[in-house]
Amino acid sequence: MTTLFEPIDAYCERTGPEYWAEPVNAVTNAAFLIAAWVMWRRTAGMPTGRALSAVLGVIGVGSFLFHTHANRMTALMDVLPILGFILLYLYAATRDFLGLSRIWAAGAVVAFFPYAALTVPVLAAILPLGSSSAYLPVPVLILGYAVVLRRRAPRTARGMALGAGILLVSLAFRTLDGPVCGALPFGTHFLWHLLNALMLAWMIEVWRRHMLAKAGARG
Repeated sequence: MTTLFEPIDAYCERTGPEYWAEPVNAVTNAAFLIAAWVMWRRTAGMPTGRALSAVLGVIGVGSFLFHTHANRMTALMDVLPILGFILLYLYAATRDFLGLSRIWAAGAVVAFFPYAALTVPVLAAILPLGSSSAYLPVPVLILGYAVVLRRRAPRTARGMALGAGILLVSLAFRTLDGPVCGALPFGTHFLWHLLNALMLAWMIEVWRRHMLAKAGARG
């Protein structure tokens, strides 16, 4: 019978159950903490930006715990903060980018779950990325918002599109970790960490710039 504390060996770098069996994957989670610290400072006086920055930091902590204590419990600590960031950003983007009410923003958050359930199999068939396929609805959704915003907020739309592009590249490195393991003992998962930290920080920055532009237009 499986338990929450059953060891998991999911990535190339891990060769055993020891705490430091994934040193590169573990240490590169500092990128999330650095990104969170930078964006926390840049979003002073902006509660939503501060909340996104805080969740970004939690992503780094959760991922660090998973790559040191690799088990089912820490796997949840790894993925749940990422989901939290996606949902919080979706709420903020719907409310602040599209100008819809909080009820509509909350509805978008709820709708994300059936949207993901329906699109993951389709997108995985088009772009088979293994376990990374579960993330594919996210860049597609970001690009969808970019298309909607391309005329009313072109700068924000370009920022969103760039974020989706960075995410796709980071997903490629996450996927390649296993296939290149024989040639690269450290694998490529650590590049997912670095690029994903960059991407999430950039998405917060896109939101910050959009809000500053709105405030300037009102002023």
